[in-house]
Amino acid sequence: MELHTVVDGMSFTECPRWHDDRLWFVDFYTHAVYSAREDGSDLRTELEVPAQPSGIGWLPDGRLIAVSALDKRILRREDDGTVVTHADLSEHAPAQLNDMIVDSATGRAWVGNFGFDLMAGDPVGPTPLHRVDPDGSVHDAAPDLWFPNGSVLSGGVLLVDETFGNRVSAFDVHDDGTLGDRRDWATFGSLPTSSELNTVLGGELAVAPDGCSVLDAEGCLWIADALGNRAIRVREGGEIVDAVEPGTGVYACGLGGSDGRTLYLCTAPDFLAHNRRDTREAAIMATTVSVPMAG
Repeated sequence: MELHTVVDGMSFTECPRWHDDRLWFVDFYTHAVYSAREDGSDLRTELEVPAQPSGIGWLPDGRLIAVSALDKRILRREDDGTVVTHADLSEHAPAQLNDMIVDSATGRAWVGNFGFDLMAGDPVGPTPLHRVDPDGSVHDAAPDLWFPNGSVLSGGVLLVDETFGNRVSAFDVHDDGTLGDRRDWATFGSLPTSSELNTVLGGELAVAPDGCSVLDAEGCLWIADALGNRAIRVREGGEIVDAVEPGTGVYACGLGGSDGRTLYLCTAPDFLAHNRRDTREAAIMATTVSVPMAG
């Protein structure tokens, strides 16, 4: 597949979303949520997030909400442009917040967290997923996930990438927002046998499922493989049916564009904060795929 650069000069991009005919994304160390036209032009700063942005989404009335990772909050941009705290997870999440998926019909959001201090090299371990209701209340959603990351909500099922778990997990979503029991949607290997970070990163992960966005029209999911320098197209069960390799790290991806066939890739040389914070080597790249996004 032919790749081209859509946006460059960023620090560490994440969470590409196609919304209102624009590409939306966050950049960790310039501390902002951005949007652009599908070709990267007309770049706009939509929201400043001083404590590091991560997942983004929209409430049923169109208001933007965004994860503020380091202070464990979710921010909400009001219609007049003011920014308020939508939810405070500081007493719930054991580590910095991560990606988020928002149900645009109900306003419920599911939010992951790292589970441990990744940048400090702390021991790897499981962590809970949380649900945030429209009133800002926070609830335990699912226990013992291994670095819950990019997520998809489709047909009453929540899919969650577990970056350190070699898997994508599925949960039925009940009418009240609670989740059914976890089941495998895709598996690439076993759960880690070691809690030592370098051991896990050095050989225990066949695939490190990172950011994703929506299923495609054939029910497959494009997933960033955080250790494989690629984005992979995965069928339910775990079969990898296609891949894009840009020659650098890929930490999130998502389908969008006016025809739903543009695959956007969030790329950077690595994920280490001390390397990315003061550099501008990250980009969003894009390619055209044959199967468009669902719907």
